[in-house]
Amino acid sequence: MKFFKNLIAATLGTLLALFLVVIVLFISIISSSGEPEPYIRSNSILKMEISGNLPARAMQNPLDEFLNQTNNSVSIETLKENLSKAAVHDNIKGVLLEIDFVSAGWANLEEAHRVISAFRDSSDKFIYAKTNDIGYNEQGYFLATAADSVFSPPESFFEFDGFLSQITFYTGLFEKIGIEAEIARHGKYKSAVEPYYQKELSEESEYQLNQLIGKVSSTFVNAVHKKSGKTVDEINALLNEQPRMMVSFAYENNLVDSLLYDHQLESLVKSRIGIEQDESFHMVSSSRYAKVSTQTAGLKTETTSDKIAVIYASGIILPELNQGAFGNQQGITASFFEEQLKEVREDDDVKALVIRVNSPGGSGSTSDEIWNMIEQTKKEMPVIVSMGPTAASGGYYIAMAADSIVAEPTTVTGSIGVFSTKFNAKQLFNEELGITFDEVKSHNHADWLLPSGGFSPAEEKAFQQFVDTFYDTFITKVANARGMTKDEVDSIAQGRVWTGADAKEQNLVDVLGGMDKALAIAAEKAGIEQYDLSILPKKKDLLQILMGNAQVKVQSLLGNSLLNNNQLMEANNHLRILKQRGVLALLPYEIAIQ
Repeated sequence: MKFFKNLIAATLGTLLALFLVVIVLFISIISSSGEPEPYIRSNSILKMEISGNLPARAMQNPLDEFLNQTNNSVSIETLKENLSKAAVHDNIKGVLLEIDFVSAGWANLEEAHRVISAFRDSSDKFIYAKTNDIGYNEQGYFLATAADSVFSPPESFFEFDGFLSQITFYTGLFEKIGIEAEIARHGKYKSAVEPYYQKELSEESEYQLNQLIGKVSSTFVNAVHKKSGKTVDEINALLNEQPRMMVSFAYENNLVDSLLYDHQLESLVKSRIGIEQDESFHMVSSSRYAKVSTQTAGLKTETTSDKIAVIYASGIILPELNQGAFGNQQGITASFFEEQLKEVREDDDVKALVIRVNSPGGSGSTSDEIWNMIEQTKKEMPVIVSMGPTAASGGYYIAMAADSIVAEPTTVTGSIGVFSTKFNAKQLFNEELGITFDEVKSHNHADWLLPSGGFSPAEEKAFQQFVDTFYDTFITKVANARGMTKDEVDSIAQGRVWTGADAKEQNLVDVLGGMDKALAIAAEKAGIEQYDLSILPKKKDLLQILMGNAQVKVQSLLGNSLLNNNQLMEANNHLRILKQRGVLALLPYEIAIQ
């Protein structure tokens, strides 16, 4: 009895503590909701720090503001918004981009490069790129080439050695521990399962990876050519020479304009904006400037009730929702998509929909459900897909339902093919671990999907038929969507991965460009000129999360960094999708070009 009294007392105490924390946070939120808009003083410089990932849209951690923690992470969305305001804001005299190691996908890099270039070409204000003691990698330097001038500290790092995509193969490991991959696939290029039964790239895989890397390399080299004035051949020769890691090499070859310490760069900025060296300017962070309204900055906006909705769909396509500790979407599910589309349908002011797809695919059945949702939405309004760095396999499956598909030249897309896999661990269990199994079953094949044994000939045939049937469904829908015959689709499908530029030539993509192009097409199809954007999914504030499900609430309060780690979540999603007992429309490997 004493145990139960203590248990009840402890439980009530915990609940009371949580209740008090929620009340305190609620009061804090209410008190901070009236925070005034930041005042931007004269002679201010907008500083935007670009490092690591550069997503299309950044989902902010709602605890950051409450805990007074600065989050200066930049997305394509914030880059566009801040530069558009800075271009007309009288108190902003210029922009400083601090860039170091960037790991973003190349389609996002292309769009960011275009945004920076547009500011450089249309504004009378400077936009400088600098790095710090970390230095530039090639992705970061690619962004820097869009600026007026590129600077670096004298002893910083500079990567200039070309691009690669390395694939890890597990076949040798499986042989050692006694695991055999049972695989069914359709498409000679559908190489997502090659790491489990081969020890090196097939000819088909090597060919398509060469095409992807070639496109990235040419995009980079052309940007360096425009920046440095060197010919494409000269730049490729430098890339093939003995690697050099010091930024002095870049300066000597006109890739970087000046080697300056921070105080020297500050002096240069003062001269540029026309103030004396003993005067000072004010540096404004990206996160602070994001809170400045367009009206305050001086952007003229016409009042309109018309809207274009934008749904950001990013991650692996999964049969169930997996959210981070702060409600961040970690995958694309049917329920997630239905929730966003419901909000779009219920808003009478929404005249068109743009879906930003960044996905390597995943579950075939979930992809098909989402495809059908988009098909139905298309009956009510124009639907345009803007492809991000990756929109392949299942990502292409959902994209093909749109009225128009827009992709960047370096977007990884296509991969129209499917596979399914089961791992036979009988040798591992029986011979290596000494574990054996016995079972009682009602019918002949009740155990065929268990990892404790392999397929019989009939079961192997059934497995392959399952995959072949879905592949036929896939190419049939592509043919209908793209105005092609099944044979024409089959000839460019087979799991083949295409760049966005090549996909356009194959009629898998309609237009090359980014989100701005997709929005322009959506507005044209809807017959509107002025419009506001309705961005989905909506960002949750701290109160919404605290009032959400108990698991998310507890994780938020405890600050469980492990459960909130996006990379771990993404890796977990990859493992979960491989264990699905269904057909997978998933990109070959995880193609990371670095």
